[in-house]
Amino acid sequence: MDIWIALLAVAVVGAVGWSLRLRRRLRRSERDRRRAADELNRRLSELFSLQELSFILSGSLQLDRIVEQVVRYAMRFLDAQGALVALAPDGEAGAAGGGEGREDRPLLRVTAADGTLAALAGRSIGADDPGLVVRSLGRERLELVRNSGGEPTRLVADVQADSAAAVPLRAHGVVVGTLVIANPRGGVFASEDIRLLSTVATHAAIVIANARFFEMVRHAKEQWETAFDSLSEGIAVVDDAGRVRRANRSFAAMLGAPIPDVIGRELIEALVGPSPPLVDLLAAARGGDRVQPIVLRSTTLGRAIRVTAARIPAPAHDQSVVVLVEDVTDQQAMESHLIQSEKLAAVGQLVSGVAHELNNPLTSIAGLSEFLLEQKDLGAKDRGHLRVIHEQADRAGRIVRNLLTFARKGPAEQAPVDLNDVIQRTLLLMSYDLTLKDIAVEKDLGTLPPVLGDRHALQQVLLNLLNNAAQAVAENPPERPRVIRLATWFDDRVRMKVADSGPGIPDDVLPHVFTPFFTTKEPGQGTGLGLSITYSIVEAHGGRVGVERPPEGGAAFLVDLPAAPADAALHATPVPEPAPAPPTAKRAILLVDDDPAVRRMVKALFGREGHTVDVARNAQHGLDLAGARAYDLILADAQARARDQLFVTRLVEAYPALRDRVLVATGDVRPGSDDALTRLGLRYVRKPFNLRDLRDEAARVWAAGALS
Repeated sequence: MDIWIALLAVAVVGAVGWSLRLRRRLRRSERDRRRAADELNRRLSELFSLQELSFILSGSLQLDRIVEQVVRYAMRFLDAQGALVALAPDGEAGAAGGGEGREDRPLLRVTAADGTLAALAGRSIGADDPGLVVRSLGRERLELVRNSGGEPTRLVADVQADSAAAVPLRAHGVVVGTLVIANPRGGVFASEDIRLLSTVATHAAIVIANARFFEMVRHAKEQWETAFDSLSEGIAVVDDAGRVRRANRSFAAMLGAPIPDVIGRELIEALVGPSPPLVDLLAAARGGDRVQPIVLRSTTLGRAIRVTAARIPAPAHDQSVVVLVEDVTDQQAMESHLIQSEKLAAVGQLVSGVAHELNNPLTSIAGLSEFLLEQKDLGAKDRGHLRVIHEQADRAGRIVRNLLTFARKGPAEQAPVDLNDVIQRTLLLMSYDLTLKDIAVEKDLGTLPPVLGDRHALQQVLLNLLNNAAQAVAENPPERPRVIRLATWFDDRVRMKVADSGPGIPDDVLPHVFTPFFTTKEPGQGTGLGLSITYSIVEAHGGRVGVERPPEGGAAFLVDLPAAPADAALHATPVPEPAPAPPTAKRAILLVDDDPAVRRMVKALFGREGHTVDVARNAQHGLDLAGARAYDLILADAQARARDQLFVTRLVEAYPALRDRVLVATGDVRPGSDDALTRLGLRYVRKPFNLRDLRDEAARVWAAGALS
């Protein structure tokens, strides 16, 4: 019985012990379950928070908004007192490592800060700052500073925290900045806090890098669009159907429409209308060929354009090309002007030489015919013949002077000229011929300031333009009026337009209208020099002449000239002083001229008046005679040369006292512009000269010598 009681007691005791152990095990299981539930809840909370942060960050590409959200959520996750994000300027701070090379690292800028660190927002931090913010950039992982009862740690040079964690923001192998959390709850960072912070930093770094990349792309796109729209050349992206998909402002301005109205238009039709060359160019560009630019005259735009194209690298099915369109109207005008100037210069050299050779025979013809006309015993019939010879020689002399004006680059005379008065007098001169051809002249003459130049040369310009206009309208059919319109006005320059109602100028003729010797007239009807001389005269006056084809038909020539300066009278060519009376005393004259006919004429003139004329065989002989005998007048051809030097130059250098006795015979239309005459201050008479001019100039030389 006792045994059974004992066994029962043991069983009871064992059962109680087992029950106690079971209760303890159940309590431990409950605690583990609660801890697991708490951990799960915490993890779920973190997961939801991270998901919320991820949703917020992915919803924006604005860098400032992203870093603000990172700071705000990091503080909330860790229940911290402060947080900040500091970024490197270009996201390249990861180039530095450890503590070395710190001075080479770029500056940091606190892009966002909150809580106790809010005052640091916007602050720049130097690379040599000793604080945790800069130091963390050189670390691979999170750096943790716990409060151990010692001194607080520096975040930056002048800001401290009891405990802090800094984790570098690394994306794509580059550290773009750092995330710093200061003073978490309880003053310590739990392991799960550190893990969460690392996760936030990893996600934030990627989003920040993407935002920066997007900003860089957006900025590059803005720069490209700005450059695209600011180019002076027109640019258009054209699809494989030939329609404009994209265009810049210059291209739209060429077409005279806003950019939206240009999109979708057919390029070739918009630019030039039907154009096989442009079709071929676009086809070659789509095929990947390297094309040469082509220049087209656009009747649609009324301009000359240069077009080139290149294929845009794209999938094979996309054959879009980029087309560059340049307005080269002004450039072509400038090139045409340069070519014209070169042509005029070349022809000018030829004309200058020919005119010099013509001046000598014309001088002798005009002089000897005038000499004979002064004879008393000349018959009426002979006198009439001689008068025709003299008039024709004088006419030929004017033609030579016109040719020389064409060859030289300056007006023969310089005086204030009223262009409206020149027009009125020229029309009066031509009125009979215009009336005879039934040509009406319409005038619209504005108020003009004077221009500085040669009145006769400007009249020649107007005569040439009016003659061309008259010849053009004379070919009009009966139903088309014969009208010449003359207009003048002044804006910044004095302007004149001569327009006609004729058939106009064909395309193939237009580029050559100012070319010397180019003419569309029948042989014997024109020399082709009229417009060339006009061009040269206007250019010599500092002006420009151009041609237009008005929409209503015909042709219009526009001349613009600079207004005369206020002191134009001071710069005008001085009027020669009146010639003194012919001398009664007999004079000794030295003549230096290579042309025998000129020598004969001069000897006949002065010999009849009782003067002695010595003729030098050549320029060197003239120098010898000038040194051996006293002469009252030395008449020398401007081109006479002695030993590769002008005779007059050597003469004045060798015998300075003879300067006032020298009279130079020159064929130049602008003798005052000749370097030798200007430098030596010599008097001149212009070839071909008449007897009166020669006598007058000789008398002035003798009068000046008598006064001195």
